[in-house]
Amino acid sequence: MKCVTGGMAKLPLEFHPDARLEALEAYDWYAERSQRVAYTFHDELQGAGRAIEHNPERWESYLLGTHRYLMKRFPYVIVYRVATDRVEILAVAHGRRKPGFWKERLETD
Repeated sequence: MKCVTGGMAKLPLEFHPDARLEALEAYDWYAERSQRVAYTFHDELQGAGRAIEHNPERWESYLLGTHRYLMKRFPYVIVYRVATDRVEILAVAHGRRKPGFWKERLETD
């Protein structure tokens, strides 16, 4: 569905419970070291979510029909798939973590 502005209509984000936990754990890790850096992580994660909501097909195709968004200031990758009525965030993964560890999450529909 197209917006009046010519871009894609915004699709709501839905976090897999494990992806939400990964984001919270990353925030907590940064908060233990610097509250300012933790806030910066939170802000970048929210900005990434807004960008993905508005144009989910923009970021490169990844594994098994997913896409990935590389965070700019943090070593994290947001893995997601586009459904008919939403965008499903499958993982908020540290870049050094084993790729594809989240694959079993594709089966939980």
